[in-house]
Amino acid sequence: MKAPILGKFEAPKANKHRLGPMQTVDIPMQHFGEQEEVDFCIVGVGSAGGVLLQRLARAGFRVVGIEAGPFWDTERDWVSDEAGSHKLYWTNQRITGGDDPITLGENNSGQGVGGGSVHWASFTPRFHPSDFRVLSSDGMGADWPISYDELKPYYELLEKEMPVSGPAYFPWGDPHGYIYGPHPLGGVGDVLVKGCTALGIPVVAGGPVAILAGSHGDRPHCIYRGFCIQGCKVGAKQSTLISHVPDALRNGAEIRPDCMVSRINMKDGHTTGVTYIDAEGHEHELRAKVVIVSGYAIETPRLLLNSACPGFEQGLANSSGTVGKYLMVQIGNVVIGRFEEPIRMYKAPPAHALSEEFYETNPHNDFIRGFSIQTVGPLPIAFAKQMMVAKGAWGWGMRKVMMDYNHWAALGVLGEILPWEDNRVTIADEKDVHGIPIAKITFKLHDNDKKIAKAGVAKVTEVMNAAGAQEVVQESRYAHLVGGARMGNDPNTSVTDKWGRTHDIPNLFLCDGSILPTQGSANPGLTIQSLAARTADYLISNATGLLSRSPQRVDEPAPPIRHNLSPAGTAGHGVPRLKSRR
Repeated sequence: MKAPILGKFEAPKANKHRLGPMQTVDIPMQHFGEQEEVDFCIVGVGSAGGVLLQRLARAGFRVVGIEAGPFWDTERDWVSDEAGSHKLYWTNQRITGGDDPITLGENNSGQGVGGGSVHWASFTPRFHPSDFRVLSSDGMGADWPISYDELKPYYELLEKEMPVSGPAYFPWGDPHGYIYGPHPLGGVGDVLVKGCTALGIPVVAGGPVAILAGSHGDRPHCIYRGFCIQGCKVGAKQSTLISHVPDALRNGAEIRPDCMVSRINMKDGHTTGVTYIDAEGHEHELRAKVVIVSGYAIETPRLLLNSACPGFEQGLANSSGTVGKYLMVQIGNVVIGRFEEPIRMYKAPPAHALSEEFYETNPHNDFIRGFSIQTVGPLPIAFAKQMMVAKGAWGWGMRKVMMDYNHWAALGVLGEILPWEDNRVTIADEKDVHGIPIAKITFKLHDNDKKIAKAGVAKVTEVMNAAGAQEVVQESRYAHLVGGARMGNDPNTSVTDKWGRTHDIPNLFLCDGSILPTQGSANPGLTIQSLAARTADYLISNATGLLSRSPQRVDEPAPPIRHNLSPAGTAGHGVPRLKSRR
């Protein structure tokens, strides 16, 4: 063959920004003037912010997304290398402490357009119906101000837009099927299926995962090289950078990358926009009729607290004293087993098989709620860190372990940690390079959390042994930040209402993982993006009042679900869904 199938490779072009080998967007993009007032300012263009930006731009509004990190050109900026991918993670200075301090960075937050979605493993299970009423059913935790049924249409919508590959039948929670077929199993998936089958534990394979099993539009299919959490140069794995941002820009949105928002500006009880610092250290003001904060579970509370001003001395939207409280992570212990036959963990997406058989509260347990079991596929550097913790491997012992890398399989426990008031984000005395006070995170595990972790590790160890593991070890860790600005019906105990609108400020919205009241034992990415599409429908339906000079709070009916706002080429595809048995 004399030329590539898709034509000759092109040299970089000054007016084109590459988002994968096949997708480009035009540069420069739309730019609003320094003195112009826009309709919506979105702080943070990550999982939620990317969906919001796309929806609002497609609906015809003047919208700007401000992002603290770069606007990635994936062909120039990303590398297929573990060590070279650390710039994708949010590693800015923070203080973490408490009895059980959490690790921040690569496994729970990101910077740059697309946010953490550029390096998530892209598991996309839905939350269960029970997750929305934990307090009512189990007497602990919190209830959501919405039900599963209210979010279900948006789950179905985002599963098309990402799109999600998965099994034809998913038996847990609200049983359902996926419109795009599953991926083939890798070696780690084989271990999970073999162990679960031997123990009679139901398991699914091939997803659900937001990775293309076949080419779709201007995105190629997965090539199964295992670099999902280092940024997918192929473009097969979904991030909002790939799936929603291009459509936003083509519909007139503007993104201001490498700009750090320092405060939300207020006047007469309403926000007037934001102040931000650009890459050269210059301060600017963006005037906006509505501000939406999508900075995620630490940066959103941090910004609200740092924006304290007369009338809001304890921080914005904090009359309840709840901003920063009820921060959650998930139990994320990794159980690693050595097998006689080669496993080759890198030869598949890390996320491609799971069981949610232990997700729900079991009255025979001495704890409420539960955990999932999922495949994980650490590449060598991550594997070395795990083995250092799990086995104390070092020096020659580490070299021996690493030479044996292809014989190890890793399965993850994903367990629910309940919302506790003492797990929280506050503001430290220390400041970042911009002179903005940094976040301080305090965290501890409570008895229920510890019991879930212990039970999860024991069950996954049992699965490993049933699959034929010769040796099993484990690393304790956390995953997936959420909470810190939760939504609820009661302004005395929550920060926003069910649409993400802050109780205290009628034209200030929050939309990201910070507003989740509980988190279940499911990866939160699909839920966060689904909530963003739902909030966008609310903003569009109520735009006349929200964009007026004196926006008022009214109890609006649920808006229509706007299927016509999906990114081009994502609707009307896939096989028919299996109907739920509920």
